Amino acid sequence: MGGFARSRWAAPFLSLALLVALLSCWQLAVRDTAPTTRMDPEYAALMGATATTGKSAIPTPVDVGRRLVAAISDPFYDKGPNDKGVGTQLAFSLARVLLGFGLAAIVAIPAGFLIGMSPLAGATLNPFIQVLKPVSPLAWMPLALYTIKDSSQSAIFVIFICSIWPMLVNTAFGVAGVRREWLNVACTLEVSPWRRAIFVILPAAAPTIFTGMRISVGIAWLVIVAAEMLVGGTGIGYFVWNQWNNLSLADILLGILLIGLVGMALDRLLGWAASAFTWRE
Repeated sequence: MGGFARSRWAAPFLSLALLVALLSCWQLAVRDTAPTTRMDPEYAALMGATATTGKSAIPTPVDVGRRLVAAISDPFYDKGPNDKGVGTQLAFSLARVLLGFGLAAIVAIPAGFLIGMSPLAGATLNPFIQVLKPVSPLAWMPLALYTIKDSSQSAIFVIFICSIWPMLVNTAFGVAGVRREWLNVACTLEVSPWRRAIFVILPAAAPTIFTGMRISVGIAWLVIVAAEMLVGGTGIGYFVWNQWNNLSLADILLGILLIGLVGMALDRLLGWAASAFTWRE
């Protein structure tokens, strides 16, 4: 047993076993909650159930699996404003997240370097950071809609404002934590401040910076779903909300599954980037 626990296959095997157990419990729970009496047809239609079979309104894992197969078989169809494929909806959401996240990185990482390298700059900007950092990103949405007057650009602004703080704080922390011996050697060798920042400070602070980026992209992906529910139009958040209006619980669960998978993929990509950067160090 001890050898299996140390095996590289232990965690994937246990994760798969846990998934099978959870899906089995879900399947059994939905079957046990199926109505035993004939439902009124109008009520059954409202709840998405079948009046003649007594099927539960809650979808089973098999139902969600069928919807997943149907969705990925034609993910980019476009049949009008309220009927687009999940691939199209995810593309809109990813574009907004990556644009807002990229703009935040352009601002946050240089500002974090400034704060980390200058105690005066850190003390000056810290009150503003502490006041703005706890504000919910969605609290900015009404102001963004009023000033920008475009729902998509407002969503990008919200992503920007929620992504900037973890990157800024982690970059400043990483830069300030660079070992003093390395900086002293760079000063002894008369390395220019620009080269010192690029070749000494940046590699040393990279793990902390990437940690902030991973936190930021996770928050950005979480917030875009809520923002798209508010502004509507396109995106995976709007897809989930639209399926709620259609009383399609299977599609709602499909959207939740895709949101989780894409969020995990974004985190893994930044994790791989951090590993590659550290390997080159």
